[in-house]
Amino acid sequence: MLNSARSIVRRLASETRGAEIAEAAAVLPLMFMMILGIFWFGQAFSMYGTITRAAQDGARAGAAPYCTTCVHAARTPAANAFSAVQAALVIAKLDPNKARYPVPPLVFNSCGGPVACDGASTKVCVQSPVQLSTTVGGATGVCGISVAFQYPFQFKLPFTSLNDQQIWLSASARVRMENQ
Repeated sequence: MLNSARSIVRRLASETRGAEIAEAAAVLPLMFMMILGIFWFGQAFSMYGTITRAAQDGARAGAAPYCTTCVHAARTPAANAFSAVQAALVIAKLDPNKARYPVPPLVFNSCGGPVACDGASTKVCVQSPVQLSTTVGGATGVCGISVAFQYPFQFKLPFTSLNDQQIWLSASARVRMENQ
């Protein structure tokens, strides 16, 4: 009886017919989660590039003393910047209403003017004039405009702590004023 039990155990230990199924059942969910993670992090990176480009477009539009794409002739640099950010977000098929002020707000040295966010928008922080470079020998540094905002991104990664987690991607850009 003991020999027959040993032979059964030996035969079961050497049997490999179901091993591939068991290994696949263990590995496939992990591979699927990795592929989903790569996809969603790629989406987040793409959105980060899009909103950074929108901030750069806004800073360029605010830095120019004129605006060729603006609807109204007498626009302020902050209104030009906000309008350009909105246009860039709409073109990228992102909702401009989801943007918000950066938290915490960016702090820059002044170039002789206010540095607080301009009140033209409740979504995009436009600061002008801000000091972009340090002063050398008592001379005033280069002044410019800063555009910053945040945009939400929602991860969809099931069975993880990131599932339905909303993160805020930050975008900011600074450009030298063109009238200098």
